[in-house]
Amino acid sequence: MGHANARLTVHGRLVLVTRVAAGRPVAHVAKELGVSRQCAHRWVRRFRDEGAAGLADRSSRPHHMPSRTSA
Repeated sequence: MGHANARLTVHGRLVLVTRVAAGRPVAHVAKELGVSRQCAHRWVRRFRDEGAAGLADRSSRPHHMPSRTSA
């Protein structure tokens, strides 16, 4: 589940990439769905790289923290 202000759910992201794959311009599809071109390109790239799994929500937690204090 996305955060409360997310414009696209997993289903909406799939709609976006399906429309782009059908030949529609990314900018037009982005405007229809109420997201920026950059956001739309991000989801299209993730779909091309990872398939449907790339459209899933991701954690915002950092992968590592170099300056973390010791326990």
